[in-house]
Amino acid sequence: MGAKRYELNEAQWVKISPLLPGKAGDAGRTAADNRLFVNGCLWVLRSGAHWCDLPERYGKWKTVHRRFSRWCHAGVWERVFTALTADRDNQYLMIDSTIVRAHQQAAGGKGGLKNQALGRSRGGLTTKIHMLADTLGRPLRFIITAGQAGDVTQAPALLQGQTGEAVLADKAYDSNALRAIIADMGATAVIPSNRTRKVIIPHDINVYKQRNRIERCFCRLKHFRRFATRYDRRTSHFAGFIHLAAATIWNQ
Repeated sequence: MGAKRYELNEAQWVKISPLLPGKAGDAGRTAADNRLFVNGCLWVLRSGAHWCDLPERYGKWKTVHRRFSRWCHAGVWERVFTALTADRDNQYLMIDSTIVRAHQQAAGGKGGLKNQALGRSRGGLTTKIHMLADTLGRPLRFIITAGQAGDVTQAPALLQGQTGEAVLADKAYDSNALRAIIADMGATAVIPSNRTRKVIIPHDINVYKQRNRIERCFCRLKHFRRFATRYDRRTSHFAGFIHLAAATIWNQ
């Protein structure tokens, strides 16, 4: 678990370091240990271990955890991720979602399950991660909801302000309202028709095959254990880990 493979290499650090707070000229204290801190957060993200198991080389775990929390609330991780997505490929936009199990320690967050995007079902506590991806299947935007939330309900927010030639999604997103939103974008809806439709709406089968890229992206993201399983009580902390994992995909 303490292997260096969890840490940023030199090329990755050079790319991400200008996006972090604490640089010379920034307001507040200069953070000379940003690299060590980010590597410590990556260690927890990848390993799925408790914060208290953080190796000593990263510093006192309570200090690292407190700083991670501050960056989550300040939106630092999301801003870093957003900055890295500037070099996107917008020919196709893809939307999909995945359900992750929430560990029992994720229950009991302030505001109850609803306010912390947790749902309860036969399988236990779950959270759903809704994602927008570019042509290459790289993540562009996330929305976190309780596990029972419908996929199509979050699609308009994922697509808001986006442009592309086509939007690819599976039949769970087949709705007239969403198709109208996509048409207003000037894009083509590449979505298979649900069986309940009386008149089947054709879609480009060859283009639709590209949708497997967003599925592969979810598989890559789930190599980060704190993405694959939710351990965090606060949604803001879980979102911080999601954006850090996504930033790592863009920073390779």
